[in-house]
Amino acid sequence: MFIVHVHVHVKPDQIEAFKSASLENARNSVQEAGIARFDVLRHNDDPTRFLLVEVYRTADDPARHKATPHYQKWRDAVAGMMAEPRTSTKYTNVFPDDGGWD
Repeated sequence: MFIVHVHVHVKPDQIEAFKSASLENARNSVQEAGIARFDVLRHNDDPTRFLLVEVYRTADDPARHKATPHYQKWRDAVAGMMAEPRTSTKYTNVFPDDGGWD
């Protein structure tokens, strides 16, 4: 599995619009064959901070995801909602072990 955590800081007046756009994107994303899981999380202490947890079956699947119309719609819709550029961190799962570890 290939996991991406996308950290998003949203403008305070854009929280609901961001949440709505992100939920629509997530609902469509989980229909993709290459996505095993797609979570939209909001920080408990700061409602302007979100974390998207994207779990892909292979390292090639994020590029396929970014080529979908629903991702491109989300990307364009939320661009002006960000308080700062979003960042991402990439991970490979350790447990459960999918056989990819030496």
